[in-house]
Amino acid sequence: MTHSHPLHVDVEAQCLCCRSVQPFRFASPTDQVVCPFCAKHLGSDKADRRDRDHVELWLDLYTELQDAHTHAISSAQVASTQAEATIAGLRAAVAQLTEAIATGFESAPAGIRDALGSEILTRSERRTELLYRRTDRLLATIWRIDAIHHDADSAGQCSCGAAVANCPEGRAIDGERRELRTWEAKNLQLLREGARHALPPEHPAAAGRHSS
Repeated sequence: MTHSHPLHVDVEAQCLCCRSVQPFRFASPTDQVVCPFCAKHLGSDKADRRDRDHVELWLDLYTELQDAHTHAISSAQVASTQAEATIAGLRAAVAQLTEAIATGFESAPAGIRDALGSEILTRSERRTELLYRRTDRLLATIWRIDAIHHDADSAGQCSCGAAVANCPEGRAIDGERRELRTWEAKNLQLLREGARHALPPEHPAAAGRHSS
């Protein structure tokens, strides 16, 4: 199976085994698009180990993204406070400038206030977009764990075969399942509308139509 990634340069690509984005350097179009972590999973007899390793990897990614998400929220709050202070300062400066111009000239240049506000709005929108993307990556990781560890048809049993009470992976994401369902429903609607969505490529509804 060939791939379309550039050769002999460092690239980031999605591992076809664990589905996480990893650094690669391809020497041939026939090189396996499988990260070093997953190289040991090749072969049909290694499915059990592959699933265990993937859950551990996704839990690590989940923890990293959760930390990044918390840091991003904190940074966004600080940035919001700073932006409010900056806006207040700019409004005061505009008022002073307008008064000075009105005093010295018959009319002030048009669009001074709009020009100043536009730059602040653009930066704020960019920060918000980056925060949403981090949240999407975090919830996509939780979805992957939930796909392996959720309540099975048998009462008290996890889909992985363990008792729900004894499944650490399932318990680790229990507090996030409601938010996960809301996020999944929203992105399924975006998928149906043909808009950009954040569902992982292995999601049954997104197979072959991933656009994040």
